[in-house]
Amino acid sequence: MTDLVLPPVRGRITPQRSLSDLTWLRVGGPADYLFQPADRDDLSSFLAALDPAVPVFPMGVGSNLIVRDGGVRAVVIRMGRGFNEIAIDGTRVTAGVAALDAHVARRAADAGVDLAFLRTIPGSIGGAVRMNAGCYGRYTADVFVSAQAVTRNGQIVTLTAEDLNFGYRHSDLPEGWVLTQVTFEGPPGDPQALHARMEEQLAKRDATQPTRDRSAGSTFRNPAGFSSTGAADDVHDLKAWKVIDEAGLRGATRGGAQMSPKHSNFLVNTGGATAADLEGLGEEVRKKVYDSSGITLEWEIMRIGEPTAET
Repeated sequence: MTDLVLPPVRGRITPQRSLSDLTWLRVGGPADYLFQPADRDDLSSFLAALDPAVPVFPMGVGSNLIVRDGGVRAVVIRMGRGFNEIAIDGTRVTAGVAALDAHVARRAADAGVDLAFLRTIPGSIGGAVRMNAGCYGRYTADVFVSAQAVTRNGQIVTLTAEDLNFGYRHSDLPEGWVLTQVTFEGPPGDPQALHARMEEQLAKRDATQPTRDRSAGSTFRNPAGFSSTGAADDVHDLKAWKVIDEAGLRGATRGGAQMSPKHSNFLVNTGGATAADLEGLGEEVRKKVYDSSGITLEWEIMRIGEPTAET
């Protein structure tokens, strides 16, 4: 696909761009093309003119992603500087999809808006919406008002919560559509108290999770205890880390990949891991957990692209 004639853009298009340095796990092969749009209109005109048969994949900061070693046969669209603005009006916070979750939480707290749960979620706002990210009993869906997106044929549309049909770690964004901007509404709060709570949450996270290692956050979804909406009051006690521990897999390794000894639902690159090591270890964990408990773990980390011929 690298001999395509692509539409002209104001941003940047790079053929055969390695994606490994753009993911938190630091693995993976190249995208046929990496497109970094200058702004929403640049993205819209590009998609409108792009051959509809050419697949596209929107990418944020790569915090929840394994790119396979053979790379991605698509135009990968990476949202960057033109999509990281944050604006606040009363209790409504509007953020570009490239804005980091942590930055949005801090800016909201400064303005007395409680989006504190976003502070410890790795990644960017686009990914938070796409995966209905959440912690501490709150989900992105709980504060979501609307989102702006560009469709695969270049139309600019506004999406409601009903359109996205949020579920546990899931939303129904159509294939090839690219989120550009999101509006949230959070309850009011005292800025000082909100910042203090976020510091407490950060300390708790750092004490229990391998935040200094190369990981992509939680590897598997919790196997039970959430409704299809992922509502905060549906939390039960069955956790992925617990069934991994019970299968004796805390600290398990494959090549340079490891299930973290600190938190067994974190898959880490200890140095020199390939995507095949990481995904292979994850699949080994899934099989052994099923063999020991009958529970099928579902991946929370997204995996894209093709393996190499050897794998």
